[in-house]
Amino acid sequence: MDEFELEDNLEFLLQSIQELMEENHPFGEASQSEIFASLVSHGQVNMLPDVSVEDVASGKDLQGIPWEKMVFERRHYRDMKMKNYRNYQNLSYAREDALQECKQVENDSPYYDFYYNTRRARPSIVHFQLRNLVWATTKHDVYTMHNQSVTHWSSLEQTSTELINADDCIVPKQRGHGSQSVAMVQVTTMAVDGNLLVVGGFQGELICKRLEEDGVVFSTRVTDDENAITNSLDIYEDPSGSRRLVAANNDCSIRIFDIECFDLLKHYVFPWSVNSVSVSPNGKLFAVLGDHEDGLVVDPKCGKAIGALKGHLDYSFASAWHPDGNILATGSQDTTCRLWDIRNLSQSVAVLGGRMGSIRCIKFSQDGRFLATAEPVDFIHIYDSYTDYSKSHEIDLFGEIAGLSFSPDAEAFYVGIADQTYGGLIEFHKRHQHHYLNCLW
Repeated sequence: MDEFELEDNLEFLLQSIQELMEENHPFGEASQSEIFASLVSHGQVNMLPDVSVEDVASGKDLQGIPWEKMVFERRHYRDMKMKNYRNYQNLSYAREDALQECKQVENDSPYYDFYYNTRRARPSIVHFQLRNLVWATTKHDVYTMHNQSVTHWSSLEQTSTELINADDCIVPKQRGHGSQSVAMVQVTTMAVDGNLLVVGGFQGELICKRLEEDGVVFSTRVTDDENAITNSLDIYEDPSGSRRLVAANNDCSIRIFDIECFDLLKHYVFPWSVNSVSVSPNGKLFAVLGDHEDGLVVDPKCGKAIGALKGHLDYSFASAWHPDGNILATGSQDTTCRLWDIRNLSQSVAVLGGRMGSIRCIKFSQDGRFLATAEPVDFIHIYDSYTDYSKSHEIDLFGEIAGLSFSPDAEAFYVGIADQTYGGLIEFHKRHQHHYLNCLW
């Protein structure tokens, strides 16, 4: 994993517009100075109001972007972005090579409809390759982070509550077991399950909070290595029924903790930085991805690889398991998501291509119906597993995507957009095709 910062979006837009204007003046009679002034004035808005479904029904953009005041239309923005976006690659290859195996996918009618966009829980991103900063534990309760403040958003009460201020000196309630104070933590990733919230930091920090208790129960730095970023977290139940936490770090390691006393139980080292670890539903397998084009399926009891995932052309940063435990999805910087049947890993069973960029976040709905993938910017894809992933709903937005999450009942879907002006936490509701049937039962 590389230690780079996010691009300045406004600078990118201005540069891209200038390139386009030099090619046949695509924005008509508008002068270059008028376009620049338009963008700069709209980029200086401090806090825009929330956007509701009623606002959108009356013609407002769901992100609150005032297209009617812009010199050019939304489609011109989109054409510009598609033309000028450059996906980040660690390895050298032609994107066409990555896409040649992609499945033909039909654009379907929306599976989820826009409902609400709040600025009060707008997420922010520390590391441009890590986009797992949105977690929904119910259809009304979402956890995210903004400027090192880990927050809970209640869509029911329309309130945002700070749970952890990672800029503060955090003194854990638990002593011993490697627990230590941490401060000025740059939050890179998070996970929430049951009553436990865990966040990871840029210097290898772990911060654990029980949601029903005040304060932080456990915090530490898992390593003193200079290259220590906590890249990925997963909370799971092992085959014995014990609750565990697994952390993947840039020091080529994954570490397993119990979540009662937070003792370090296992520490496994790999040949490359580990960018993502996810656990199978039965707790018997880890998917381990990192700074290599191939991924691994690992036995968590011993840390040994029992299978290889060969097919991606670049480093990978995301994975998720279908609830039935047979299908594993992996996302790579080669702009594809690959699906693997864990019973036969000789080749992937499907390849799903993105529109512009890397696949940085992947989530399955808990009922197994939908698979959602997020690119670094603008595009989210929701695939219907009931059609063998041959149909999808594409959500087209503008801005850096900080994360996405289905609610456990799959009735709500949340997307975090980390844009300084038009960012927000966007709530979608599942579309039910036959509303009239609901009133019969």
